[in-house]
Amino acid sequence: MADMMSNLMDRWGLREPQQGAVGEPQPGQGPVSRRTFLQAGVAAGGGLMLTLSLPSLADARTEGAARADGGALAADGDTALTAYISIARDGTTTIMAKNPDMGQGVKTSLPMMIAEELDVAWSQVRTEYAPLDPKRYGAQFSGGSFSTPMNWEPLRRAGAAGRQMLVQAAARSWRVPVGECTTDRGTVHHAPSGRSLTYGALAARAARLPVPDLKTVALKDPKDYKIVGRFTPQVDAPRVLAGEPLFGIDQSVPGMLYAVYEKAPVFGSRALSANLDEIKSLPGVRDAFIIHGDPAAVFTHGLVDGVAIVADRWHQANKALERLQVRWADNPASAASSAGFERQAAAFAGQTPQQILRHDGDVDRGFYGAGKILEASYAYPFLAHVPLEPMNCTAWAKPDGSMEIWSPTQSPGDAQKLVADTLGIDAHSITVHMTRVGGAFGRRGDNDYTVEAAAISQHIGKPVKLLWNRRQDIQHDIYRPAGFHHFRGGLDAQGKLVAFSDHFVTVGPDGKPSLAANLEPDIFPGGFVPNLQFGQSVMKSGIPTGYLRDPVYNGMAFAFESFIDELAVAAGRDPLEFRLDLLGPPRVFPAPPPFLGMKIPGFDTGRARGVLQLVAEKSGWGHQQLPPRTGMGLAFCYSHWGYVAEVVKASVNERGAPRIHKVWVAADVGRQIVNPAGAYQQAQGAVLDGLGAALHEAIRIENGAVVNENFNTFSPIRMREAPDVEVHFRITDNMVTGLGEPTLPPALPALTNALFAATGKRIRTLPIDPQLLV
Repeated sequence: MADMMSNLMDRWGLREPQQGAVGEPQPGQGPVSRRTFLQAGVAAGGGLMLTLSLPSLADARTEGAARADGGALAADGDTALTAYISIARDGTTTIMAKNPDMGQGVKTSLPMMIAEELDVAWSQVRTEYAPLDPKRYGAQFSGGSFSTPMNWEPLRRAGAAGRQMLVQAAARSWRVPVGECTTDRGTVHHAPSGRSLTYGALAARAARLPVPDLKTVALKDPKDYKIVGRFTPQVDAPRVLAGEPLFGIDQSVPGMLYAVYEKAPVFGSRALSANLDEIKSLPGVRDAFIIHGDPAAVFTHGLVDGVAIVADRWHQANKALERLQVRWADNPASAASSAGFERQAAAFAGQTPQQILRHDGDVDRGFYGAGKILEASYAYPFLAHVPLEPMNCTAWAKPDGSMEIWSPTQSPGDAQKLVADTLGIDAHSITVHMTRVGGAFGRRGDNDYTVEAAAISQHIGKPVKLLWNRRQDIQHDIYRPAGFHHFRGGLDAQGKLVAFSDHFVTVGPDGKPSLAANLEPDIFPGGFVPNLQFGQSVMKSGIPTGYLRDPVYNGMAFAFESFIDELAVAAGRDPLEFRLDLLGPPRVFPAPPPFLGMKIPGFDTGRARGVLQLVAEKSGWGHQQLPPRTGMGLAFCYSHWGYVAEVVKASVNERGAPRIHKVWVAADVGRQIVNPAGAYQQAQGAVLDGLGAALHEAIRIENGAVVNENFNTFSPIRMREAPDVEVHFRITDNMVTGLGEPTLPPALPALTNALFAATGKRIRTLPIDPQLLV
């Protein structure tokens, strides 16, 4: 997992802290150092405003300027991460939400952390999106399941410091010891005298007090939580249900025009000419023109060549695409195809890997002494993200050279930087407004659509909304990479795994794996087999790849956990007992280096065993009497510091069509579930995403281009196919981690292992072909 996290840091411009923290935080908590401070001031309405500043999560590479997606430099070279709390005279508490909400609920859960320790009633809290301002807020992005672990400690301390100041203000007013005062739901009480004051009444006085040292503020005992740990609806849910214009696709500004942007079917091809005059003559069309970008931006996810059509209404621009004829330059990538990648991968399987990623023990000797050797090849395809809201952005190039942008992006800072670098605009002149995001799953961590809208607006000098149609959204995604695994496993006479190898064949443009196309050297069973080798070979590819929900593991878990299931069957062992035996007794591996200021504990076999045993108990593993052609499958995955095991119950009819009856999930994400409502939704949604990928989803490449066009050729899971997903959280005294991703990977192999149990036929290539199950 270390390689994936390193890639994420590179992608978002994040780096490890360069100076240690004062004091020892708990494992997984961000450091609270001498440079962590809280500032107090009087809000416009006379209330209290608290500004929390924290030490850097990343050292900047260029002094005097900040990466727009990584935060702003302070005087000592640090990045400031800020959160604002304001309390009005009437007690209303406004908490700024600095990260985009794409449905995962951070606009609710992060303010819950502050509100809990501040000790206000949740009914008194209002949340607002913060503006993009790295100098005040630091890194503002959503991705990698980082929001909860990065903010759990510092945001609670911000709330606790505010509570302490309000108590001090009350104690001074009453001239009583601070220790005699208590708080409850936005009010300070003095029990001996029976007096009380609301936070609203105290706010102005509290703002004039010295700010406490965040290291010393007292945090609540979890048993006293009133907000954290309670089922809390998302704060925007009523507005979403009412159809209010919250999403990027809803944005509108005066004088706005609409645009589409057509790019080459073969990624990165140059636009040579187009029938622009004919397009300009069509009803409602205001302009049509070629924009020249950088062919290499295919792999950096920036601006590439295309034809922009601008019209009074979007349907007019989209209709004009039917008449558009573009001559594209020849591109050697046009030779690529899905079938070609499959043939190359098969050829690589019989060759020596180009690179050895991990080598433990003596693999050749381990296989030589094995009593039984099993070989199998697994493959999974390129995948698109297909969020319900297609890529879109509204941009307004102003006459003074400034730019205003409304973008449903996971990384608004990266959007600002990309536009500035590509169009030659001072980043300080670019205002990026965060909107609610209608699904992302990693796709909107990139901002190609944002820079396209900005380039079109700059060209025409008017505000414009760019909206991709569904074909464009599928055919110009940043795809989950395809992968091919060639496994060997050696079992001794007692059925123990003594040798294991994987020759992983992946894709990349320059002999190195493209983004998210790498094999993690520590993926299970790495470190648990005495003789093990992971090798890798790279096929040349011009297909842009990137992060899709639980990158790397969303494909790897299918391959590894399916083959582990094969080994268990070959050994004559129950798949659960085989995994428990492989994990061995409870123990903790050495901790990895700190990540974004967090102390990450090492892999804990006790936690892995715990979720496996819990899911077995809840599903009745080994104890259910199953009808013919019905089976149960088990899988485990460790990702984003979370431990997840899943069981799927499925059946197969006489035509080979699978039906998923139920999924059981056991997850260990640490000592606290912040918002159970969001946690269950995230866990269940990720499982359904994984099942959809296994059942239906595959991007097909022909002549260098994606041939899928809509949901009829790239189909996510349908409601009628969605099973009941029963989630159980195993609470352990460990760092609090995120839940947006780690329940997805085990769903795929748990399903295919269940289909094997039902039919005796093994699925080794995704998506599932029902003909193989007849």
